[in-house]
Amino acid sequence: MAKNRPSDSAGPGQRQLRVGELIRRTLSDVLNRGDIHDPDLNRMSITVGEVRMSNDLKVATIYVLPLFGQGKEEVVGLLARNKGELRRVVSKSLTLKFAPDLRFRLDETFDRMDDTRRLFEQEDVRRDLDD
Repeated sequence: MAKNRPSDSAGPGQRQLRVGELIRRTLSDVLNRGDIHDPDLNRMSITVGEVRMSNDLKVATIYVLPLFGQGKEEVVGLLARNKGELRRVVSKSLTLKFAPDLRFRLDETFDRMDDTRRLFEQEDVRRDLDD
């Protein structure tokens, strides 16, 4: 029995990070060029913030946000509706054993950064930090 299994590590492995970044770049390029045959999707500017891969590289969770945050729920639905075509594009550009299943989620990183910024602007927090 192996003692050092990759699943025992605290974070994603190097291969997961590399494949996730390749998928992120590919999807960003495809969405930027408007290669998908959906006029509703092509009229939107979408930012692909991050792609997290499962341990077996069969599931890619893609965090997206529309430009200026308008139509957040709509963008996830549009991407899910075109998941098959996007999956085909990703599988053509990457040489993986399996084409990963794409799951789209809203990227809430910017919202959390705004909350953190607001927290640091509070008078009592600034007072505690200055001490």
